[in-house]
Amino acid sequence: MTTEQPHRIQWAKVIDHTRCIGCHACTTACKSENIVPLSVTRTYVKHVDVGVFPQARRAHQVTRCNQCVHAPCVTACPTTAMFKRSDGIVDFDKSICIGCKACMAACPYDAIFINPEDHSAEKCNFCAHRIDMQLEPACVVVCPTQAILVGDMNDSDSYVAQIINRDTVAVRRPEKETLPKLFYKGAHQATLDPLAARRPEGGLFMWSEQQEGAEYVTSGNPNFNNSSAAALLSYDVAHSIPWDWRVSLYTWTKGIASGVYLVACLLVLLGVLDVRNQIWLWVAPIVSGGFLAITGGLLLWDLEHPERFHLIFTRPQWRSWLVKGAFIIAGYTLVLALHFVASLAGWRSFQSWLMIAGIPLSILTAVYTAYLFAQAKARDMWQNPLLPPHLLVQASLLGSAILLPVMVITSLSSSERFLAFAQVETTLLLWLLAISSFIHLLMIWGEVSLTHPTAHSRLAIWEMVNGRYKTDFWTGIILSFLGGLLPLLAALGILGASFGAAAAPLALIGMMLFEHAYVQAGQSVPLA
Repeated sequence: MTTEQPHRIQWAKVIDHTRCIGCHACTTACKSENIVPLSVTRTYVKHVDVGVFPQARRAHQVTRCNQCVHAPCVTACPTTAMFKRSDGIVDFDKSICIGCKACMAACPYDAIFINPEDHSAEKCNFCAHRIDMQLEPACVVVCPTQAILVGDMNDSDSYVAQIINRDTVAVRRPEKETLPKLFYKGAHQATLDPLAARRPEGGLFMWSEQQEGAEYVTSGNPNFNNSSAAALLSYDVAHSIPWDWRVSLYTWTKGIASGVYLVACLLVLLGVLDVRNQIWLWVAPIVSGGFLAITGGLLLWDLEHPERFHLIFTRPQWRSWLVKGAFIIAGYTLVLALHFVASLAGWRSFQSWLMIAGIPLSILTAVYTAYLFAQAKARDMWQNPLLPPHLLVQASLLGSAILLPVMVITSLSSSERFLAFAQVETTLLLWLLAISSFIHLLMIWGEVSLTHPTAHSRLAIWEMVNGRYKTDFWTGIILSFLGGLLPLLAALGILGASFGAAAAPLALIGMMLFEHAYVQAGQSVPLA
């Protein structure tokens, strides 16, 4: 005798585009029901003109949160402000949202936005307050053609379950393996694929011009057409780029903070740098600590609710790499503080033992951003398995670029007794900067020249190399090349060490420009 399992409700939604007339009633009802302010939407209707005159027609797509089974926004949220209910609805709690925008970067469907009035993350939540009162969502009630249907996927008698199990339905971006519970019946592929329709000339849409600028994702495909049909985007809603220049700069300052201490540890372990050297005693902890403080300041500045930052530590959601990164940085800060105190107290052996924790934490500080970016499942260019070692190479480059001028200046004032040691230290830093620079350039060359696995990553690379961010990218590449070439010539004895040290600012600026191009280009591809 078997025991019948209790029925577990899993809400799902079907958009029947054989019925949708593109009237935008759902958008209006949603705004009214949920008090959604102007300039943002929980749901909207996208229009694509398909075909060539006179055989042309307008296709619609109702765009909103997909209520994923494996919701990336829930995984990425550091405070559980985005959470999944037992009935499958992905809901949000504004009272604990810190406004980090990790959920926006993670969502493959561009369904989440920051409310301009309360500065918290928001999206379609299935009108959960109405569901709890046994009412249908506002968009379902107002739709004049019954194109929007909701029901229990696990109830075989529900109309939604029958459509899903019987009819041909589609979901958006199935390759992301989020298992969306928003199903489209009769939708044209040119509307489901955000890159299938070409971008209108001059940004002119059916009713207006779309918002454009550095902070917005421009809709449509600028240079490719992935659809078998001629498709022109005629109406869409602008979406904001989640992470701006502050996140780009944070990756640079964090690389310096981890690289300076890491390179100093390497010199000490190789026996090149004496533990009584001023670089080891003071420069490494102070410079690393200073740039780590700047990193923390940039992260706080980027939050919409910086006063709630403590929630990362007091109610952490441990699957989020934003949480893991915060604890890694906290641990690394403690190591640098103890190193500084040891320098004041003269505890030389303690500083050597401190490297046991300091080296792993500095490496983790350098590379954890790769895992944070990888949680942004929407951003295909960031799903790069070589990003962790690339960030470690960048930390080596930045650390040696900071320490090299300091070492050269120190060697000029060294006594004759220590001059030979200073020259060895300088030569090693010249080699480290040159090798790190060329490995960095080689990894970039591999990323931009190889065949890209998806259209989204290909378009992101195109935006970085040939599109909106080409000036930052190519300037950064040229400066990085010079920042590696001059130290190489100095290490070989062709140029003086001073010329090699003079290239350090070029390497630093080149890396900063590349980081900005890389971070912003990864977010520039339309997702909806």
